[in-house]
Amino acid sequence: MRLRRTTGTSTHRPYRRTAALAAAPLLAATALLTGPAAQAAPEAPAAPAPAPQCSASYRITQALDGGTVWRMCWHYEGNAGLVLDDISYQPKGESAPIKVLTTAKLAQIHVPYDDGTNEYDDLTGQGFAQGLQKLAPAECPGGTIKTVKVPGAWDPAHPEVGGLCATTRARGHAYRLGTYPGENTKTYQLQGNDLLLYTVNKVGWYEYITEWRFAGDGTMTMQVGATGTVSPGDYDAGDGRGMPIGKGAKDYATSHSHNVFWRLNFGLDGSSGNKVEQFDSTTTTRPGGRTPTIRTTRTPVTKELAGDAGPMRWWRVVSATGKNKDGHPRSYEIVPGHTSKYTGRSYTKHDIYFTDYKKCEQFASNNLANCGARGGKSIDAWVNGQPLKHPIAWVNIGFHHIARDEDQEPMPVHWQGFQLAPRDVTAMNPLTPPALSGHNGHYE
Repeated sequence: MRLRRTTGTSTHRPYRRTAALAAAPLLAATALLTGPAAQAAPEAPAAPAPAPQCSASYRITQALDGGTVWRMCWHYEGNAGLVLDDISYQPKGESAPIKVLTTAKLAQIHVPYDDGTNEYDDLTGQGFAQGLQKLAPAECPGGTIKTVKVPGAWDPAHPEVGGLCATTRARGHAYRLGTYPGENTKTYQLQGNDLLLYTVNKVGWYEYITEWRFAGDGTMTMQVGATGTVSPGDYDAGDGRGMPIGKGAKDYATSHSHNVFWRLNFGLDGSSGNKVEQFDSTTTTRPGGRTPTIRTTRTPVTKELAGDAGPMRWWRVVSATGKNKDGHPRSYEIVPGHTSKYTGRSYTKHDIYFTDYKKCEQFASNNLANCGARGGKSIDAWVNGQPLKHPIAWVNIGFHHIARDEDQEPMPVHWQGFQLAPRDVTAMNPLTPPALSGHNGHYE
């Protein structure tokens, strides 16, 4: 399915809007923001929570269920769009915010078509940031729509757009612990809410909803939803690979991929010197129908890595300084969502990348900054065995879009994304009710 706006009905290939697309990246005036280090030792005396290092207009502070508070800053760049800075998480019982991420942003939406005719880098080649959409109040129920100044706006006379929604949204059960039949004990349950930030960016016929969710238990969910409408200028599918749209088998929509990359600059406990670990679990079957055994190994990732997810493989980023009240190092696990891996380009062949920080390395493909004569323009060129001193995580989630009749019209949102799950950030579930607070590793 082609979702690229055309200039008329006579052409079969899309016209891509190119206004205001410079050869160099356009950056918002707001600088990258980093916050003070969080208290690594739980014994440290309580201190007032520092405000994120940005003005009130660019600051987000939200208290959630169970006493959790999320704090962060935001700014808007001329290619990546919304960027979140200085993200910290303060659950109930912690004397100070726990710094998690220095920056988080989209790093590319790569869209190649199955017939090999068209291929796009929507962030750095198609005006993703300039396509920021104005949101109606009904699209941000119970929240606030923030005004964004769009660098390189297509309409220079009106660069300010009410395009960032900050609200809360129900997530359902945060937890539940019920009773066994016949027992007369209390059922514990909590209906949670997430802090939700999102923008809508229009690229041709597509509209991308970029969501960032922050939960009371410390979980973060990053996802992109594609919606919009079916392009009437791409119903030829002359390669025979598309699916018919409409009556009979006259109009065909060309299949294509959406390869979405995110760039995460971790700063756990205020330090850039985080560590990366890979976990692999292997299964051994046993004769006689006995239950198979599983053994899990942990491998430090000390050099840059292009990683592939497996049935029982995962990664975490570990704080170099901070520990929870049980003395365990704080960490965040990267939990990929469903993905359809596109192997047509070297930079999309892997699910996750860890590179050592370089300022010029900002986009997973068609990187606009100059990284030197041998620096390369895509992420695969940056994984060269360099030691990981300041790891940057890049997550790649793919979706192969084979159109269906239901994509007309408007197209239902299809989502792709991942989560960051806290692992040992707190000694117990930060939402634990007081009556169960003694059940840490044992029952009293």
